[in-house]
Amino acid sequence: MGSSGGNALGVIPDSTGLASGDMQRIAADLGFSETVFIDWATAGMPALRIFTPVAELPFAGHPLVGTAWVLNHLGPGSGMMGIAIGEVGVRTRGDVVWVSPPAVERPVREVAASQATALGVPAVRAWRVQVPSDFLLAEVASAADVIAVQPDLAAVAGAADGLSVFHGEAPTRSRFFAPRIGIDEDPATGSAAVALAAVRRTLGRDAGTARVVQGLPGSLSEIHLTWDGVAVDLGGTVVKDEVRVLDD
Repeated sequence: MGSSGGNALGVIPDSTGLASGDMQRIAADLGFSETVFIDWATAGMPALRIFTPVAELPFAGHPLVGTAWVLNHLGPGSGMMGIAIGEVGVRTRGDVVWVSPPAVERPVREVAASQATALGVPAVRAWRVQVPSDFLLAEVASAADVIAVQPDLAAVAGAADGLSVFHGEAPTRSRFFAPRIGIDEDPATGSAAVALAAVRRTLGRDAGTARVVQGLPGSLSEIHLTWDGVAVDLGGTVVKDEVRVLDD
């Protein structure tokens, strides 16, 4: 999902014959934040598996948007995709690709801001959100604080699957760090946007929209977000980069 920056994604269009270890090795070799493997073994709906360089993820938003674009712009087309936690709807509106992850409750628990300050983040409030990965969301006092933050990555890896630092609305500025799963800083994180929607529901906004601008100046990604209860939609634009042929 990107504008002036973006987040590179690998999409393997047919994973026939690949074992889990093969997929993890390919994802590590490519080195992208995520690589998606599409399985066509079940007729009708492509099944996706999502890997970082070091781990498989049950859910991640950026790979869903990118894979939906591949399926519907390069073929063969699909209005649904399957992931580990359920089915994902797909639609396109203009140049924005939208995905609808499974509408499930994502538990939110407000925690002491010290959980984030201990990681080097000057948080004013903090929450733990299960998406189902365990994320720590830290709200800071200004967009300048988002840009300036330099968390202790070793401490982050010990504390949560991912750390989202954010501020404000229209847009929400954010950065995301996930060293535990092999991503020191991620340029675009749809699952963190889903976690943000869960936090805003907890704060009393049962429905809403948001535009999340993630990353550092000069390399920014833009994520579109809507939610209504537990139903969440994620949107982003996609640009084809290159086609690679993998060695046997």
